[in-house]
Amino acid sequence: RMPLVRQSHRHHRPHSRKDRRREREKDSAPVEQGDHCESCNTPSQRVQFILGTEEDEQHVPHDLFTELDEICLKEGEDAEWKETARWLKFEEDVEDGGERWSKPYVATLSLHSLFELRSCLLNGMLLLDVSAGSMEEIADLVLCHPDRCWALEERTRVRVREVLLRKHRHQHERRRNLLPLVRSLEKPAQALSPHPSPSTTEARNGVTPEASTVDLSKVRGMDPDALPVSLGLSLECALCSQAELHFLKKIPIGAEASNVLVGELEFLPQPIVAFIRLTPAVLLSGMTEVPIPTRFLFVLLGPGGKAHRYHEIGRSMATIMTDEVFHDVAYKAKDRADLVAGIDEFLDQVTVLPPGEWDPSIRIEPPKSVPSQEKRKMPGALEDSASHSKPEKHSGPELERTGRLFGGLILDVKRKAPWFWSDFRDGVSLQCLASFLFLYCACMSPVITFGGLLGEATRGHISAMESLLGASMTGVVYSLFAGQPLTILGSTGPVLVFEKILYKFCREHALSYLSLRACIGLWTSFFCVVLVATDASSLVCYITRFTEEAFASLICIIFIYEALEKLNHLRETFPVHMHSELDLLTIYYCKCEPPAHPSNETRSFWATNRINVSSITWENLTVSECRSVHGEFRGPACGHNGPYAPNVLFWCFILFFSTFVLSSLLKTFKTSRYFPTRVRSTVSDFAVFLAIFIMVLIDFMVGIPSPKLHVPHVFKPTRDDRGWLISPIGPNPWWTVLAALIPALLCTILIFMDQQITAVIVNRKEHRLKKGCGYHLDLFMVAVMLGVCSVMGLPWFVAATVLSITHVNSLKVESDCSAPGEQPKFLGIREQRVTGLMIFVLMGCSVFLTSALKFIPMPVLYGVFLYMGVSSLRGIQFFDRLKLFWMPAKHQPDLIYLRHVPLRKVHSFTLIQLLCLVLLWAIKASPAAIVFPMMVLALVFVRKVMELCFSKRELSFLDDLVPESRKKRLDDAKNEAKEQEVTAGL
Repeated sequence: RMPLVRQSHRHHRPHSRKDRRREREKDSAPVEQGDHCESCNTPSQRVQFILGTEEDEQHVPHDLFTELDEICLKEGEDAEWKETARWLKFEEDVEDGGERWSKPYVATLSLHSLFELRSCLLNGMLLLDVSAGSMEEIADLVLCHPDRCWALEERTRVRVREVLLRKHRHQHERRRNLLPLVRSLEKPAQALSPHPSPSTTEARNGVTPEASTVDLSKVRGMDPDALPVSLGLSLECALCSQAELHFLKKIPIGAEASNVLVGELEFLPQPIVAFIRLTPAVLLSGMTEVPIPTRFLFVLLGPGGKAHRYHEIGRSMATIMTDEVFHDVAYKAKDRADLVAGIDEFLDQVTVLPPGEWDPSIRIEPPKSVPSQEKRKMPGALEDSASHSKPEKHSGPELERTGRLFGGLILDVKRKAPWFWSDFRDGVSLQCLASFLFLYCACMSPVITFGGLLGEATRGHISAMESLLGASMTGVVYSLFAGQPLTILGSTGPVLVFEKILYKFCREHALSYLSLRACIGLWTSFFCVVLVATDASSLVCYITRFTEEAFASLICIIFIYEALEKLNHLRETFPVHMHSELDLLTIYYCKCEPPAHPSNETRSFWATNRINVSSITWENLTVSECRSVHGEFRGPACGHNGPYAPNVLFWCFILFFSTFVLSSLLKTFKTSRYFPTRVRSTVSDFAVFLAIFIMVLIDFMVGIPSPKLHVPHVFKPTRDDRGWLISPIGPNPWWTVLAALIPALLCTILIFMDQQITAVIVNRKEHRLKKGCGYHLDLFMVAVMLGVCSVMGLPWFVAATVLSITHVNSLKVESDCSAPGEQPKFLGIREQRVTGLMIFVLMGCSVFLTSALKFIPMPVLYGVFLYMGVSSLRGIQFFDRLKLFWMPAKHQPDLIYLRHVPLRKVHSFTLIQLLCLVLLWAIKASPAAIVFPMMVLALVFVRKVMELCFSKRELSFLDDLVPESRKKRLDDAKNEAKEQEVTAGL
């Protein structure tokens, strides 16, 4: 029965022999194999069967844009179709004023309207795969179809046809004055050129003869005034406003339209319901807001007084057409039962909200992420909980042992070689330019700082110049030939500790530091090559999220701590008079005087440099001159190491925190409500570089003498008694070559762990890398450059965790074409070699850029360090679990592991990880920092022991599962085979 009206006793039935014979043939027609699912007992099973059928050219699902038009026709009134809502993914309504669109929101439907829609599809007219070229033909099919002859008088049928052919006024047309004239000119052209039936290929590509003269995909990038006017394309497309073109860009190329037409006609005695699927899709002039071909039409016209019910049924129809599963069913349905199964499956998935516990007038904001609907489409798809019943492999094929010498390295080269040229083509992007500028500034300061610390520890044997050259050489070679060029190389704290210990040992035993260091470096390089040859990188599969996050958290915390420590260290260089009296400012002074009790070192310095203390005018010396002759500062305006420096320290604090806050704000500008998407995206990409540029400009304008970045300006070794090539033996005895084996083993562990843990973090599955990774190739390139740097007397460089994470985060790619209200989807990382290459090439050229780099304040770079440390903490599950300790259960987020793991077990896992982190920090900060790599390696064994306290299922939610031994895997396979045999026997 038809819904919405009281049923009449009159029923129209076929009375002719021809009609009766057709009905009998339809009932007795045999069901073809594959068109019917005999084992489908539920709507879900039938839908999965429908979606599993083979696709033909005419029934390939396209993206859909749905538009709801309504009409209200009463006696003596002239009405037209008015656009009231639209759906690309979420619903947008024309507000009551009719001047603007609402914000996109999640459509909320009444259960009653969904059941009425089901009744409409069950009892209304169904026309599938109709070939029609115009709305006139469609109207004739609806009103005069032989299988469904509406009980309407001829006069009423003519009036309904007139209603269906009335013009459609869209929301954006209210501001146009020329549109009526354009439409009046357009009608004769339509009468002169009837619409031929489009070909299959054209329809599949979303093109019909109406649009064949103009490629619709090209309209999206053109200026409105430059659009062509042709007989094939409607003249109103030539007058498309900027708002229309902006909305058209959000519609995926190849999309089709679904038009929903509902309204009340006072003269209708009963409703008219029709669902039409056009094959191929046709561009119906003036029907849709944007010029895309129409595939589906749903028509609901009924008697007056029920406009709201018709509106709700129309909303329900439009909403389920945007549903991913019903959308596919509508394309592939072969009969009415298929469509009804589609809506029944949709009803099975519907969640009902009690009427007294929420306000239906509230518009629900679109979610940040939408769960996948694949489990509705695929038979036997696993739920989230079921997906963890069988553990996933923690590692891919790149970490499997080959059993051949250099087998893993060869496979890495074969895997990466096809992508080599695309790594350079993909780097031609504005996002890569932003990443390069930001990371160049971020990498320069630690390299120079590390060189300065090395210079102090080794008395200039290796200093800033050597550090710059070593970083540039190693980084360029690594970026060109490594397996994972997203990794950024840098210096590490344990390496600095090792250099200090080695230099002290050489001084005490009168050995050449650079020669012994070259021996150790060459042995370390050799051991790393041996690890590559034996596929030792396959052991990386034992480094799970537990170890990754403990290591990454430690490095991030160190970055944050060192940034704050360096800022606090400026208190000694620029002391502040804390308790000064403003009235005594005129008598405060600080002058240079000779030391009252000079030390032996000072007397020796005076004697060596032939300084006559009595002939020096001490009160006229500058601060630097006073310090150079070992003078002392005395006076009420003197601090511990010199005169108080007004404003400098506080200005450094302002620069530091302003850089951090500005970088964070500009990075989140992408999600703000202001400015177009492209502007917001560009500002977000260049966030850190813009922050540095703005703060450098402000510092220059204010003029307070803040400490600046100091870059060596002459390309030569720091000490004149060394060159660029170092002999591995030199003046040292021959046995030092063999003795270097012991420290080389420790350095090998350090290099291996630092490099591979960082590589595991970069290669995480959630980054969606498509070009593969190369653990063996990465380690091989680090080993080669480590040997080169050792022979040249340059520092050693290995993967830097925070810089690499920051590099990856700066290259995230999101979808450009997104529906209104839909959050951009994360597509992956822009994998390329250009950013790393340019960073280290420019770093090598920094010697010639000192005139520009000298304006960068050091507190600004410290603020960048703080930003990198804080931003790298995001996404680390360990810190999310730490927050749960102080969070009541009702306020805890809906995390997947909280659903399936008891809270006490979550807290226990977090406490063990926190204890390991504290232990690592204590070792890192102690004189025993040289054994830090061994303690990181110990985390792998700690994680293995944790399997005694936690079940595999709990660990699969909280961490990755550690690979089992080969023997145990074989035993499990045998047991599983026996269980299957027993089951088959039963």
